[in-house]
Amino acid sequence: MARAKTVYRCSDCGADAPKWMGWCTVCEASGTLVEEQVRPTDLGPGLGAGWGGVGGTSPPSVPIPIAEAVGDTTEPVPTGDVELDRVLGGGFVPGSVTVLGGEPGVGKSTLLLQALADQATRGRTCLYVTAEESARQVALRAERLGLGPPSLWLVAETSLPQVLHHIEALRPEVVVVDSIQAVFDPEMSSAPGSVGQVRGCAHRLVAAAKSRGVAVVLVGHVTKDGGLAGPRVLEHLVDTVLAFEGERHHALRLLRALKHRFGSTHELGLYEMGERGLVGVPDPSALFLADRQAGVAGSVVAPMLDGQRPLLVEVQALVAPSPAPAPRRTAQGIDGGRLAQVLAVLERHAKLALGRCEVHVAVAGGVRVPEPGGDLAVALAVASSALGRPLAADLVACGEVGLGGELRQVHRTERRLAEAARLGFTRAVVPRSAPSPPAGMRVARSPSIGDALRVTRVIPAAPSAVARRGDDERCLIPEATAHGNR
Repeated sequence: MARAKTVYRCSDCGADAPKWMGWCTVCEASGTLVEEQVRPTDLGPGLGAGWGGVGGTSPPSVPIPIAEAVGDTTEPVPTGDVELDRVLGGGFVPGSVTVLGGEPGVGKSTLLLQALADQATRGRTCLYVTAEESARQVALRAERLGLGPPSLWLVAETSLPQVLHHIEALRPEVVVVDSIQAVFDPEMSSAPGSVGQVRGCAHRLVAAAKSRGVAVVLVGHVTKDGGLAGPRVLEHLVDTVLAFEGERHHALRLLRALKHRFGSTHELGLYEMGERGLVGVPDPSALFLADRQAGVAGSVVAPMLDGQRPLLVEVQALVAPSPAPAPRRTAQGIDGGRLAQVLAVLERHAKLALGRCEVHVAVAGGVRVPEPGGDLAVALAVASSALGRPLAADLVACGEVGLGGELRQVHRTERRLAEAARLGFTRAVVPRSAPSPPAGMRVARSPSIGDALRVTRVIPAAPSAVARRGDDERCLIPEATAHGNR
């Protein structure tokens, strides 16, 4: 047997180093080198036995004309889950490998178990490999969810050769391995979950998926920063990387594709966790605004765009005086840096004195707003709460706030406003360069944040302001009805 040697591998990129250092010389990540004992057969694909399957190397590939390769495409097979199919661009592609990552307890196993059950009810043979839980635990979950088709097979296994043996014997069309960090290859001397094990097991499962035409889904752990645990090469090996997100105290779950070789990464899937498992949300905007209370200062609806999916969310702000020398600023659902920038713009260009006030901003429903299109809604919500002047219930705000106080147009404004009009909103505040609104919606095109505050009557309009008729009415909200619900 070959003698093992000590190497140091980066847990981020998987690169090897002959000795320990404080950082990785390849990806320059700090403190990521981990000591491992490896043999020559552990060094990579093609250097040891078993990389292509159960007991031998993969057969050599044959060059073909590119025109034949283009014609040899495989259509995705629908999973039966509308939201999952939306993100995957139609379903699982035979021979593909997908990694699903998410926080513990977010519902990764539930999502995949339901997807396999839908596949099995359509007559497809599916295999669920549980490497972390016992077979009884998974069976009890399936019973609680009302799942149990006869063509859905379950096995509790952590040894990679045995997993490959089950795939060879059963010949399923879809395989789920939960999780890749718990599977180990006994031919490798490193511990389960180590960089070498995760990389080696992923290599062999990818080779098995390509050679047998089976769709493989790997469940992956995530780090405290939200990234996939293990070497970065794991994300490069697979065809699709899915992120399953959600707050532990909220029922909403979001599914995104961070990488997808067979389609777009701009789709978003939404689920609601209930007693019977995950249920797709066909109309998320109506869900987010279901409990909204009109006529309250500090509340603004913002039409956002997550990928290609428009969402209407409620941005709430609370401004209260504080005796503390450094008042608190908290942000839930938005970036704290963008909140600080919006507050600075309000103080400088709208003359709002916020330095002695606590400012709390949150997006209701546990949704995150990562794009700058919510800047204007945040600014209006903060000013509304600070001055105690509610905005109209049928008003939406969409735009980016620049450091000079100017408002800038954001991507696909017309699609955002169309979603707002569908839900009954009739007025909108947008940047001056925004496109024409949908039928039945009045807009105020404001060049600056100060102008937006005036046309919404959060601050009194200038005496010389004259209302103009048409789509761009400067007096968007009449003075007599602007704050009737205060």
